Amino acid sequence: MYKSIIIGTGPAGLTAAIYLARANMKPLVIEGPEPGGQLTTTTEVENFPGFPEGIMGPDLMANMRKQAERFGAEFMTGWVNSVDMSERPFKLQVEGKGEFVGETIIISTGASARWLGIPGEKDNIGRGVSTCATCDGFFFRNKKIVVIGGGDSAMEEANFLTRFATNVELVNRRDELRASKIMQDRARENEKISWSLNRTPLEVEANGMGVTGLKVRNNATGEDETIQTDGVFIAIGHTPNTKFLNGQIDTDEHGYIKVKPGSSETNVPGVFACGDVQDNKYRQAITAAGSGCMAALDCERFLENIGSH
Repeated sequence: MYKSIIIGTGPAGLTAAIYLARANMKPLVIEGPEPGGQLTTTTEVENFPGFPEGIMGPDLMANMRKQAERFGAEFMTGWVNSVDMSERPFKLQVEGKGEFVGETIIISTGASARWLGIPGEKDNIGRGVSTCATCDGFFFRNKKIVVIGGGDSAMEEANFLTRFATNVELVNRRDELRASKIMQDRARENEKISWSLNRTPLEVEANGMGVTGLKVRNNATGEDETIQTDGVFIAIGHTPNTKFLNGQIDTDEHGYIKVKPGSSETNVPGVFACGDVQDNKYRQAITAAGSGCMAALDCERFLENIGSH
């Protein structure tokens, strides 16, 4: 029986683990197939406070993990198949490892960026392919960038990237955009943004050093063409990793966990959520870490209150 079980090990889960371990709660932290979360796919992190020279994403996560272990957090790698939240203590089934029981649960399973699934995409992550403009835009100063997507986040990323790039080309499969009118207007008014609509991305081209172009099919003519570019930003949305909860927790229409405003509390007492699994707005390492701290403190307070009744 654990006082708290943390599911997920991005900056949110690891910060929660550090706080709970320091409070002598000996949390169990369950790492999924992507230990460290999305940050492990980012090469350099330059906007996490305290690292003036920047730090590699995997190194930052490894440091956070060591810090949690130092204070007594227990780590286990496994896939959480199901969670029974019908009564406390909660029961978790971990594939190949059996059942684990916790008085409280902190969910920090993150959100996964959606990929196009085209050749050259995954091979060039960190070498010109990115899913986060605020994380990586700075590396494309005075360069040409392609943004793929047609929703609000694609418009937002394209606008943001014009601060650095000489030109941002927006590629979308369809002729019309999904984005809200206000976001479309903002992008269309930006002189640095050019448009390649009705084009299907086929392949990210690279030369071993970095991205050189994006091969697309012109849907109107059926011809293939290459857009020369130094970077490809994929902005087709994120999917929160909440499927394993089987609808036991309130989520919004996109699957993000709903928390009570100003807290990490879900609709199930004793279950808390932090990081990108409940945040579709900021999605930064530092805000995830901050929400991990909130979850740990909310969790401690919850356990103290039960103990005193």
